[in-house]
Amino acid sequence: MTTFPLRQLRLRPGEEFRDAVAITLEPFDLGGERYLPVPQEVQAELEVQRASSGDVFRLRFEMRLHGPCMRCLRDAVAEIGVDTLEYHAAAEGADAELQTEYVVADQLELSQWARDATALMLPSQILCRPDCAGLCPVCGKDLNDEPHGHDEPAVDSRWAALEQLRTDV
Repeated sequence: MTTFPLRQLRLRPGEEFRDAVAITLEPFDLGGERYLPVPQEVQAELEVQRASSGDVFRLRFEMRLHGPCMRCLRDAVAEIGVDTLEYHAAAEGADAELQTEYVVADQLELSQWARDATALMLPSQILCRPDCAGLCPVCGKDLNDEPHGHDEPAVDSRWAALEQLRTDV
């Protein structure tokens, strides 16, 4: 886990610290599948601004996630750009909403923050290509390689009366 020591910063209100940091990222488990960050260690830009009432943290980086396509299970890649802000009040006993969970014992937990920020930036579906056809729901073949159809299944004769009611309306 990558952390950044906040105690070493000697900032006065209005001052800013900016530095490049290397953050180790952990794999994601999403929908029962594992997605790996590539590279596992990303270069990020960290900014710390001291305000009169606390600190404002900003983290920016670019990364890629490799894993299975959510439609056809082929290899897929998601390009993700992260730009996130957090605020941490300096006053002891400040409201919990003004405290960030990523500051623990004067350490900024960069790996956890980067993971949570990445999770918020994930696309709704990670696909091998935008027009991925997926797998056939009947036979399971990859529709990208073998586009095909299946005959309509025979209707159970016990439902014929109900089918008649539906078509009469």
